[in-house]
Amino acid sequence: MKPIDRLWFDPTEIFIAGNWRPASPTLPIEDPSTGFEIGQLGRGGPAEIDEAVEAASAARQGDWGKLTAAERGRVLAQIGKKVLERADDLALIEATDVGKPLKQAKADAIALARYMEFYAGAADKVMGETIPYLDGYTVYTLREPHGVTGHIVPWNYPMQIVGRSVGAALAMGNACVLKPAEEASLTALAFARIAQEAGLPPGALNVVCGLGEEAGAALSSHPGVHHLSFTGSVAVGRLIQSAAATNVVPVTLELGGKSPQLVFADADLDAALPFLINAGIQNAGQTCSASSRILVERTRYDEVVSRMAERYTDLRVGPALADLDIGPLISAGQKRIVETFLAMAPPGAVAARGRIIDDAPSGGHYVAPVLLAGPGPEHPLSRDEIFGPAQIVIPFEDEDEAVAIANGTDYGLVASVWSESGARQMRMARRLRAGQVFINNYGAGGGVELPFGGVGKSGHGREKGFEALYGFSTLKTVAARHG
Repeated sequence: MKPIDRLWFDPTEIFIAGNWRPASPTLPIEDPSTGFEIGQLGRGGPAEIDEAVEAASAARQGDWGKLTAAERGRVLAQIGKKVLERADDLALIEATDVGKPLKQAKADAIALARYMEFYAGAADKVMGETIPYLDGYTVYTLREPHGVTGHIVPWNYPMQIVGRSVGAALAMGNACVLKPAEEASLTALAFARIAQEAGLPPGALNVVCGLGEEAGAALSSHPGVHHLSFTGSVAVGRLIQSAAATNVVPVTLELGGKSPQLVFADADLDAALPFLINAGIQNAGQTCSASSRILVERTRYDEVVSRMAERYTDLRVGPALADLDIGPLISAGQKRIVETFLAMAPPGAVAARGRIIDDAPSGGHYVAPVLLAGPGPEHPLSRDEIFGPAQIVIPFEDEDEAVAIANGTDYGLVASVWSESGARQMRMARRLRAGQVFINNYGAGGGVELPFGGVGKSGHGREKGFEALYGFSTLKTVAARHG
């Protein structure tokens, strides 16, 4: 049985007010591993977005809005339980739709369940505070939902990003309109079906698939939306923020990255090496927080390049369901972008390449991973987001130069420091311009609990952890004079 035949929903339908209905015309669904069309996806537009926003607003005034925080938590817990029950099916769908190896897709399904579990437990633990004020007054604050929240989710991590944005928004009592990426919408639809089966009231979650310039643009400019969450490119992030500004609506933006790992001479290289490589090649490098730059103190530069190159030559690329190190890129267009970047490499800069397996389908969007040693910190390969399986190794002389190089891009999402010196660890953590800094690790195992977001062109606002709950709520101050 083909993965597309195992769907328990119709991908030509959209989900509004608890009802599934066809959306026409449709868009093709492509398997990146083969380049073949494997189905059709419903194509909603402005009219469907209008209906979804109305349904979300009605849910806020109706059954969903009347639930207590504890009751919302129970619903989210049930969703998480059902996600775990369908984790294998979700992984198979995601691997086929996105192209990531099956083991990575399974990890994403588990992460989606974990987001539901975390926000289920957090829903009734968002509290206000009392504020000492004038005699005869009692002043306190309340955290309240924005109302209707819009969620525009990218194609690289559909399940994880639905979990961290929709999960937090629902926990706070918002009602959501979700527009998944047209390249990868299947698990968003699957999640909606699971949420419905788990007892989520109609209208609390609405899913409208379609094109960004149609459904996405309508959602980001809709006057009935009170908060927007977007993960994706800087260019589209600008458009969404501009559209939201017309309605004076707050926006959480998680955009690109050019994240460095800093390897000092005293680093434990045996411990560092798996992180140095895996953080760059996961999901074929199509990760906003991918570690695409490895900065190495010069005395150990040759050693790091040599050891990374040895591992790179063992990396294998192939179809998602072959479950190798790396799968295909999402599309032919993304493959062209990555190949254009790699063509900029100076002569002799390629230190090592991985290998596309011999029987990989000829129509798949495969790029062999590339390790580059040579492009300086000002080279476009060292400054711009490639969003493909490529890493650049750059030497530095001392802490000051390491910080200058690390902070020398427009981005500031994630950074990592490898050093046995506690003093250096603390200095670097303070000096690096990034939303997250990891010490002797990278990514902290997914970090559902850890606030995530960037500075500069990596965006603003925070997702994950309790900070996401604060972002999906508004603070009200109540000042009562009682004499």
